[in-house]
Amino acid sequence: MSFFAPLFLIGALAIAGPIVFHLIRRTTRERTIFSSLMFLQPTPPKLTRRSRLEHILLLIFRCAVLILFALAFARPFFKKPIVESSSSSGRRTIVLVDVSASMRRANLWADAREHAAAILRRASPGDQVALWTFDRKITPIVTFEEWNRAAINARAALALDRLATVSPGWASTRVGDAVLQAAEALGDSTGNSPKLPGQIILVTDLQEGSHAETLQGYEWPKGLELAVEILKPKRANNAALQLAGDTDEAGPRTNAAVRVRVTNAADSKKEQFKVSWMQPAGKALVDPPVQLYVPAGQSRIAAIAVPSAGTSNTTIAFNRLLLQGDDEDFDNTVFVIPPAQAKMSVLYLGNDSAADSKKPLYFLQRAFQETRRQEVKVQLASPGAPVAAAALDAATLLIATDGLSTESARSLHEQIAGGKTLLFALQNASAAAPLAAVLGIERVAVEDLKPASYAMLGEIDFRHPVFAPFADPRFSDFTKIHFWKYRHVDASTIPAARIIASFDSGDPALFEVPVGKGRVLVLTSGWQPEDSQLALSTKFVPLLYSLLEESGAPAPGVTQYRVGDVLPFSALAAPAAGTNALIVRGPDGSATRLTSAETNFSNATLPGIYTVEDPGGRKLAEFAVNLDESESRLIPLQLDEFEKLGAPLAHNSPSAVAQTATKIRLRNAELEQRQKLWRWVILATFALLLAETWLAGRTARTIVTQGAPSS
Repeated sequence: MSFFAPLFLIGALAIAGPIVFHLIRRTTRERTIFSSLMFLQPTPPKLTRRSRLEHILLLIFRCAVLILFALAFARPFFKKPIVESSSSSGRRTIVLVDVSASMRRANLWADAREHAAAILRRASPGDQVALWTFDRKITPIVTFEEWNRAAINARAALALDRLATVSPGWASTRVGDAVLQAAEALGDSTGNSPKLPGQIILVTDLQEGSHAETLQGYEWPKGLELAVEILKPKRANNAALQLAGDTDEAGPRTNAAVRVRVTNAADSKKEQFKVSWMQPAGKALVDPPVQLYVPAGQSRIAAIAVPSAGTSNTTIAFNRLLLQGDDEDFDNTVFVIPPAQAKMSVLYLGNDSAADSKKPLYFLQRAFQETRRQEVKVQLASPGAPVAAAALDAATLLIATDGLSTESARSLHEQIAGGKTLLFALQNASAAAPLAAVLGIERVAVEDLKPASYAMLGEIDFRHPVFAPFADPRFSDFTKIHFWKYRHVDASTIPAARIIASFDSGDPALFEVPVGKGRVLVLTSGWQPEDSQLALSTKFVPLLYSLLEESGAPAPGVTQYRVGDVLPFSALAAPAAGTNALIVRGPDGSATRLTSAETNFSNATLPGIYTVEDPGGRKLAEFAVNLDESESRLIPLQLDEFEKLGAPLAHNSPSAVAQTATKIRLRNAELEQRQKLWRWVILATFALLLAETWLAGRTARTIVTQGAPSS
């Protein structure tokens, strides 16, 4: 028998009351009053014998009534045991051990090995066990085949010996990908006859940045269970240093500043931190450090100025920052490599002077400003003479405005056909012949037009790459740019012409004509104030940069990567052909030789600075590899998240245990409501009360009869 509310059984202790009352008796039963003693002080008589129980049956009835009342409130029922299904033939189990960077914290790896050892030793002879480690990718340590080939009493030792050679790395956690691969392996029954129940045991710190969201919507194999062994660190304090980008406010020739983010854990008890540059050759810090106050659960961004690069005879490259004041140091270092400045050239063909504020060149030169990431130089060429081939080859973008000769136009046509881009801004109707020569057609009709007031851009193709950056409704308003005059060109007479933007009158404002591998963009109005307000608008500079990018300008080189990323070398200068074309030096001093056919490096397993050299020792590039920011999100995930993702949690997991307890409680409530034994207990209580009342009355009459004087 079980009880739905067993705490009410404590009420049965009330049976002590009747027993005490039956034992305590301070006066005799018979009292005789004498008139001569009425003025004396009454004194209780002394009892000359010990207290003893009297009327035992009445006492039993009263105690039984109290016990039955407590029993009724405790709601008894007869429990039916839940039979759990079990398999005597064993299981197929994959043990996944986390070796990501967050497992480098003080006690986690030792705890992980102890948990894995306990799991492996619990395996029965009929079990098939595989041991995998995971971070960003899966690494099998012991396969099912190796486990089955080993002697039964040597299987656990084999797996533990293999695990002893492993240690946590620096890669990020991909717990969702690891569980999915394990589930797919268990779902494949090839070579497993009869098919055994599958189980995945996950040994991990299950931190918030472990990327479990990939489990969403996965259809789990039937009979598979997921058990999670969550490891808890001894120290909760953790702050992380992360790269937030560099500041371009500093000039191209001044010391730059690196923007970093310091994030403090929600349960941290420390709030004061320091950020300082480190010497490249050792652990010495460069003073003074930057003081930061970061409350628990918050983050702060600070711009850290790069120290002076040394004297005129020495050059020091500062490329790492260190966070001080934190308990866990695995995420306290950031490596920085500033991107190399991309150098580009724009070749301008026109008769105007750069000092004339009414001409196109004046605005063009001021639109391209040098930054630490990019330098664009506007090179001038005479439009009336043939352009040097070297200048044309070096130019990323060609711009022609006025005075272009027919001979120069023909040379431009050849360059454009080879893959160049030309922006031809029509200044007057006399540019018709040079435009036709550039396009490689016989003639183009160009006519000067001057609207009554002004013209506006009425229709723009934002799908075109030149205008794609303005597709957002916040930036797509060009109606405030007024055009005082423009040139009318019938684009329908030009083969393959595509109108990109047109005026409100319907005349084309900008159209594109393919020429061989290149293209010509024809702007039917100038950007100088005499023709339009384009050069004075906020759209002019981004429009030029968009055009420059679409002309094949090299994007700023990416120098910041995460551990495990592939480092691309395709943009590097090609070294001499040979079997060992490139040498990659890692932060630990190791050298990896790549063949001439290899253009990527996929072994960036350590945070630090990677240097790419040619066989002659010439440095080609540097890359900074840092810890993934998600590894610093160390708040443990709740197992409820796995349930929301549909994972079949095993019965021994805390969440599954709670769920099973809830089911048992609901089952017990259903049994108690169905049986309703408390009703019979209440009926028995009332029956005992009636019997006790009758017996108490009879006992009282007997006492009175015995105490009455005889006649």
